[in-house]
Amino acid sequence: MTRLIYILLLSFIITPSHAQTDKQVKVVTNLFEQLVEKEINTNIAIQRSVSILLKNYPESVDTVLNVALSKYPSEYKQIMIGALRAEPALSCDVIDIMIKANIADITDIVQIAISEEPAYAKEIVDRASIQNPTEMESIIRVAVLVEPSIAQNVIKNTMLTYPEKVHVILSAAIKALPEQVVDLVKSTLNLFPKKASAVITTAVSSSHSKNTRNIIKTAILSGVSKSLATTAALAGEEKKSKIAKQ
Repeated sequence: MTRLIYILLLSFIITPSHAQTDKQVKVVTNLFEQLVEKEINTNIAIQRSVSILLKNYPESVDTVLNVALSKYPSEYKQIMIGALRAEPALSCDVIDIMIKANIADITDIVQIAISEEPAYAKEIVDRASIQNPTEMESIIRVAVLVEPSIAQNVIKNTMLTYPEKVHVILSAAIKALPEQVVDLVKSTLNLFPKKASAVITTAVSSSHSKNTRNIIKTAILSGVSKSLATTAALAGEEKKSKIAKQ
């Protein structure tokens, strides 16, 4: 590392980390530019520069990412990857900053974050949903498609966090993973047995009609009465038919 970069690092150290002062932003900007210039490949340079800064100063994630985004807004993916690889625990902060920057579609942000840090999928989905609750269905769908192996846990955790939106979450999950409709219905009924009617209706309306019989059977095996399961399934088919005609 050059003498200039060492000097800039020292300036950064003595700048109060709790405040994003003009001096701190200037120091980060200069240091970021120096680090980027050291690399031949710009994409790699951006990613590595963000990573180097955050490995040393994770508490300054806001400043580092905002500086990087202001200079290279089209390279938001590389900026995110650099941040997440530097400190996975910053996943939620990275999601917040990227969404507030309005630099990319929220589903792209979630996809990049979960691809890099699947272990933080629950936290990523939670934070993205808090930031933009109207996009919850899209967030869930992209999350389970990126990491199908953790889909059940992500769906379960999100349902427990947002019990009032069980139907939205279940619908998104079924559309993303149609082959898992029976398992999704079973796990949802186990979590919310009192919402059996809504769960069945949502499952039927969100999936292919060939699954209706298995959904009813699964509901009955889960303790739902045959009459309730059948009535709810019919309501689901009717709902699906109305949507198709729109």
